[in-house]
Amino acid sequence: MEDRRIFEKYLPIHAVSYCYELWKKHPFTFLVARPRRTKLGDFRAEPGKGFTITVNNDLNPHAFLITYLHEVAHLLVYQRYRRFGKPHGPIWQRTFREVMQPVLDEAVFPATILMPLTNYLQNPAASTGAHPGLTRALRQLDEQPAGKHLLIEMPEGQSFRFLQKEYIRGMKRRTRVVCTERHTGLKVSIWAHVWVEKTD
Repeated sequence: MEDRRIFEKYLPIHAVSYCYELWKKHPFTFLVARPRRTKLGDFRAEPGKGFTITVNNDLNPHAFLITYLHEVAHLLVYQRYRRFGKPHGPIWQRTFREVMQPVLDEAVFPATILMPLTNYLQNPAASTGAHPGLTRALRQLDEQPAGKHLLIEMPEGQSFRFLQKEYIRGMKRRTRVVCTERHTGLKVSIWAHVWVEKTD
């Protein structure tokens, strides 16, 4: 039952049993990860090690659920087709819609999320960040951390700290922002909707 408690901690309560049953039916190592610069979650299939799914620990329960099922869809595609097709192509899109269907209910998602989520699922992309309406709806459920700001809302040229490094905000490209690491001058791509701390 220890594993079920992980689901209970991070997911909307009415989605816990469904997500737990998916994990039991299609076993994988499930890890809740620290925030990462470029992704909310991932799926890995490693020879001799089995399957691993990770989801960032700073997501609100509804964003966590969407990310978890996004990665489960990758697992199911891999099991059924062995990497057949594009990572976020038609086969994955269809599979993602299938695994999302049982939770598309106001018992799980508030109406403010359910409407843009249903729209997003008509043609789901690699990231929910590609759908501004869904991203805004999910962010409205976040509690703004003290002293933090969304990267996307900061002006170009603004200095900020993220994951213990300092950057200068650059141009937005699709779902990410190209930033310059202050110490090294390296250009890095950071997801546009992360919480960051202004440094000047």
